[in-house]
Amino acid sequence: MDDEVPTNEEIDAVVRSMPWWLVLVWGLLAIIIGLMFITTPLITTYYLVLFMGVYWFVGGIFTLVSLFSDKSNIGWKIFLSVISMLAGIAIMAQPLFGSIIVLTMLVFFIGFWGILIGGTKLYEAYRSKDAGAGILGVLSIIFGIILLVFPWGAALALPLIAGAFALLAGICSVVVAFQVKKAQA
Repeated sequence: MDDEVPTNEEIDAVVRSMPWWLVLVWGLLAIIIGLMFITTPLITTYYLVLFMGVYWFVGGIFTLVSLFSDKSNIGWKIFLSVISMLAGIAIMAQPLFGSIIVLTMLVFFIGFWGILIGGTKLYEAYRSKDAGAGILGVLSIIFGIILLVFPWGAALALPLIAGAFALLAGICSVVVAFQVKKAQA
């Protein structure tokens, strides 16, 4: 395994090879998306889920078409393409209902994941006598239970939270872009 920490020279080489303008564009797009989620969360979520439905439908078609050039795992590819196309059609036919279902399923996934991670952290805390891991485990389990008990409220808050994270990530990316440009100069 390669567990070596990169040296400053290696980090500098990566920074110098990075196109700063690409990081800037990424940051600006993240800011725009974040602002859209914060100012119009329902409309933005609606169109994002609608786009996801189109993406799944087109992806299913491409998976079927790929069978002409690659016959490996044919049964699995047909199954995945049919499921993808059906999910895409269902979302495109009922995008509002699809938005509610997708957000709610995402909240349930995050809730179960929080409980699983919390349990793992508690076990880790027990084994290593680490109080910090134990506290994180308890908080993660509480967070997961709250999401599972109040999935509708969490689903409504999810676009706002995603918007806040996108806005923060976008601002950070813009700052990094100018730091990279300065380092390259």
